[in-house]
Amino acid sequence: MDVLQAVNEPVWWRRGIFYQIYPRSFQDSDANGIGDLPGIIGRLRYLKDLGVDALWLSPIFPSPMADFGYDISDYTAIDPVFGTMADFDRLVAQAHASGLKLILDLVPNHTSDQHPWFIESRRSRDSTKRDWYIWRDPAPGGGPPNNWLSEFGGSAWQYDAASGQYYYHAFLAQQPDLNWRNPAVRQAIYDVMRFWLGKGVDGFRVDVIWHLIKDEGFRDNPPNPNFREGQPPHQALLPAYTTDQPEVQHVVAEMRSVLDAFRERVLIGEIYLPIARLVAYYGKDLLGAHLPFNFALLSAPWNARRIEAIIAEYEHALPPGAWPNWVLGNHDRPRVASRVGAEQARVAAMLLLTLRGTPTLYYGDEIGMHQVAIAPEQVRDPFEKNVPGLGVGRDGCRTPMQWSSAANAGFSTAQPWLPLPDDFVRENVLNLEADPASLLNLTKALIALRKRCPALVTGGYEPIAAQGDLLIYRRRSGSSSVVVALNLGADPVSLSSDAIPLSGEILLSTFMDRVAEPISGTLDLRGNEGVITSAVAAG
Repeated sequence: MDVLQAVNEPVWWRRGIFYQIYPRSFQDSDANGIGDLPGIIGRLRYLKDLGVDALWLSPIFPSPMADFGYDISDYTAIDPVFGTMADFDRLVAQAHASGLKLILDLVPNHTSDQHPWFIESRRSRDSTKRDWYIWRDPAPGGGPPNNWLSEFGGSAWQYDAASGQYYYHAFLAQQPDLNWRNPAVRQAIYDVMRFWLGKGVDGFRVDVIWHLIKDEGFRDNPPNPNFREGQPPHQALLPAYTTDQPEVQHVVAEMRSVLDAFRERVLIGEIYLPIARLVAYYGKDLLGAHLPFNFALLSAPWNARRIEAIIAEYEHALPPGAWPNWVLGNHDRPRVASRVGAEQARVAAMLLLTLRGTPTLYYGDEIGMHQVAIAPEQVRDPFEKNVPGLGVGRDGCRTPMQWSSAANAGFSTAQPWLPLPDDFVRENVLNLEADPASLLNLTKALIALRKRCPALVTGGYEPIAAQGDLLIYRRRSGSSSVVVALNLGADPVSLSSDAIPLSGEILLSTFMDRVAEPISGTLDLRGNEGVITSAVAAG
């Protein structure tokens, strides 16, 4: 298959727009302050009207909720807080009937310490499932087997007095890591995948996929020479032997083979790695993850030169035929509207929805939800509790969806599990739907334009300029061509056609007020404005 054929394949995940839902915070239907599956079902019309194509749900499986669902005690059931299996089946059926795909969060790196597998593994050194987890004797002088650190603070080794050994946990002690070097573990998780694929899910986003294999020799991680005071403690070491081991690529290929036995399913990998290492997860002959998540924009300085450099590096690093993807927000990082400001959030939306590849929207970003300040007594995130004072808490980007100005933002008739900001009475779906120039209506317009413009779906990416606050690029597919010009600053800029010859008209402005405006000689951008034009830039 050549590159052009691969890029233009009519595969839904190449053409679609993904939307991440944090189920606890989307819509509560049973008045307990926590979102659930019936709540999501009740909002499918909103999602369809928004124009997205696939819903990705953060974990909904039974869990003690030590890490709010990322500590799973049963991989093939639904936690009662979210509903029942009948609710899930109804969600799949109604989503598909609405033309929406459904993606589940798979968490295969670790289970809950309440999972039957771990309970059995912990029972004795002779347990048939002892090797399903990573157990080690103490160091020769006592204490943890090596210097590996938990990403949630402290040692990654938890001592078990009953057996006199330590078990490894990359995150909470209540989240013991599975031993992915054990073929029985791999087959058990692949059976889990087949279970959900058989129920109609359209794929998986695989949590911390680059963590799955650890160094076979359990060597100490080296010190991080760039570590500075104020960073999370685990960053004092480089994860040379705890993540991104060469053998993980075989595991990813096996996961892909499970999906390939089902028609048109997608495998997405959560991978926080530099671009040069990230792209390895596409796999040999592109038989790894379909979409290794590209998080480069989540922490990028918001300036034209740096963003253009990231795009160029990514486009250059992609294997032939690989399909790119972009993310501006998720459940682990501060809200984009707080990172770049409310005015630039509109420009960020245009960037996300016009770059080459599959974009993922995080719930609430389409209405400009910002990072909510969480009082110490309201903190729920175990990361923040374990490492207080460093601002690592994730609660602020997980607050309830702001649907209306009604009590609790229309999310619930009960007090929500996390607090709402005071501005929800103004910044909510109901109000913003009524404002023709709102970020919500801009997002809808961007998605609608993307869907009717082949250049924005399958077209190539061609850089034009990145100077000062101005970022300009072309998307072109055959006779379909658009130019995107983004002003990443607050000051107006004027683009002369002497420098970059342009002709045509403006198709959409982030201010929603320049539709069909002709371009003749110059292109003027206001501060914090982006435009998509039918202009043809020479070159």
